[in-house]
Amino acid sequence: MFKSATSVERLANRLARMPGIGRKSASRLAFYILNLPKEEALELADIIREVIDKVGFCSTCHNISESDPCRICSDPKRDRSVICVVEETADAAAIDKVDGFNGLFHILGGRLSPLDGIGPDELRIQELLARLTGEVTEVVLATNPNVEGEATAIYLSKLLHPLGVKVTRIARGLPVGSDLEFADSATLGRALEGRQEF
Repeated sequence: MFKSATSVERLANRLARMPGIGRKSASRLAFYILNLPKEEALELADIIREVIDKVGFCSTCHNISESDPCRICSDPKRDRSVICVVEETADAAAIDKVDGFNGLFHILGGRLSPLDGIGPDELRIQELLARLTGEVTEVVLATNPNVEGEATAIYLSKLLHPLGVKVTRIARGLPVGSDLEFADSATLGRALEGRQEF
């Protein structure tokens, strides 16, 4: 992006490494930050530090949280008989906004992708299996409706069926090739209502 590394250039270069941020967007963000009043820019820096210091991962579901267990896992009103398995934290956040789902979550930390070197050992599959006590009666597979997400769902269903737990898959109300975090609540709600045994 820049040939020499001034502090603004270093900031833009660092922002460009973020997912979904191209070089032009990174430059715009860097100049936006530079043009903020000093107090606001420092407040942004403080918020980033605070998030890094306070936010970790729930030891049960692996969702991001400021407490362990997270607010979802520690909520006594949640249906502990249903675990919804998602790829990433953003997917759990999207589903949690849907009225009608009151179960727990399990974040895999990705999806099977052999071409990228991501196999079963790189995902939190063993942690999911360890959670399947007698209390859990259903596992909802809510991986993204793309090739890797489908492969992950198929792999998980083969592991889960012999354990005697009901395995369901969210309905195909979501467009193939899309990501859960970008779906609207109504579409996600229909997909969850129409889930089928897998």
